[in-house]
Amino acid sequence: MIEQTNNYIHTLSRSRIFKFVDDVEFYFPPNESVIHLRSASRVGQSDLGVNRRRLEQIRLALRDLNI
Repeated sequence: MIEQTNNYIHTLSRSRIFKFVDDVEFYFPPNESVIHLRSASRVGQSDLGVNRRRLEQIRLALRDLNI
């Protein structure tokens, strides 16, 4: 975990094989029932869809938890 406040989390995700680092952020706006998610590669021009798939997995997990 890089940073955490009451309504914000910034963490890292590393790829298994090449150990590329991606930033993953969650923002929980006060008084809103929404979560803003961001996943972005630190290097390179293409992640071959890894960040999009990561966010979709997070979205589905939150849905399964009724969040």
